[in-house]
Amino acid sequence: MEASKVYYTDFRCPVGTSLLEKLRRVCIAAGIKDIDMDGRFVAIKMHFGELGNLAFLRPNYAKVVADLCKEQGGMPFLTDCNTLYPGSRKNALEHLSCAQLNGFWPMTTGCQVIIGDGLRGTDEVEVPVPNGEYCKTAKIGRAIMDADVFISLTHFKGHESTGFGGALKNIGMGCGSRAGKMEQHAAGKPAVQEGLCRGCHRCAKECGSDAITYNAENKAVIDYDKCKGCGRCIGACSFDAIYSPNDCANELLDRKMAEYAAAVCHDRPCFHISLVQDISPNCDCHGENDAPILPDIGIFASFDPVALDQACVDACLNAAPLPNSQLSTNLAKPGWNCYHDNFKDSNPNIEWKATLEQAEKVGMGTRQYVLKKV
Repeated sequence: MEASKVYYTDFRCPVGTSLLEKLRRVCIAAGIKDIDMDGRFVAIKMHFGELGNLAFLRPNYAKVVADLCKEQGGMPFLTDCNTLYPGSRKNALEHLSCAQLNGFWPMTTGCQVIIGDGLRGTDEVEVPVPNGEYCKTAKIGRAIMDADVFISLTHFKGHESTGFGGALKNIGMGCGSRAGKMEQHAAGKPAVQEGLCRGCHRCAKECGSDAITYNAENKAVIDYDKCKGCGRCIGACSFDAIYSPNDCANELLDRKMAEYAAAVCHDRPCFHISLVQDISPNCDCHGENDAPILPDIGIFASFDPVALDQACVDACLNAAPLPNSQLSTNLAKPGWNCYHDNFKDSNPNIEWKATLEQAEKVGMGTRQYVLKKV
């Protein structure tokens, strides 16, 4: 496959230039105006941030993209689907309130916000996965599939399960309905090491499925009939008592996620934008954000989400770790087994390459790219 073009600009802004103008220029250079949007619904998929998290993209960026769509006659809307875990985005009402509290509403973004999988996360469409190996169909939020044009606007960051959260994760996991998210997570149901459990009950508080109770010794017990395998309890445990016994769970998650992304983008005009800034070690789904592990790098855009993610990954791998971050703290630990990989050294239990491999394998794009600076 021929190398894809990925357009890029840094965050330097001489007097008289703004980041919003630079975002606009990158989108235009990458070809967003080549898409026929006249009279068409345009879904702009992004993450509105969990309440308490401040690493998510500012609504100002969303307005730039929405305005570009409207200039071309499009009818844009911002969208995301509901979450599996407890928090401020598990149903459409709370999700919309969260989006508004974080600054996303028509006055700030220039377009409406629609939760893609409806009130309870059950409004979905079962979509064929082209060349699917792990998923033959994908359960995608109906509003997202009803759109004529699809645009992903991504905060590129680290991630505790997938290594990095880029365009493919924003699309694949983000566009999955609650049942779709369950399907992607299903290979990684956790287990408890009783000897390490302190009985603090934090894992139960984080579980959105009421799957965790406590035995007579105040040790956590997981009900696998209720457990969805979302892994939220693993991140909640400060004592490493909860773990995934399936060594390939994260790899399977990555591959299913890539196939879900392929289902979303297949057979309609798509365009993808990633801002590599505020590179937190974990997902914006957390109600907090740790210090950035890497410096702000730039704005990237492409028609090819695989090439886009690869370009963002390469830029991050070539960046120097920031002090006083999870990454630099890990690297400074005595006896740390350095992976020479900024994502894996931040979150060692990840296999991020599988996402790109699977997306390329199913024909979603190529990891080969030509970087064009704007």
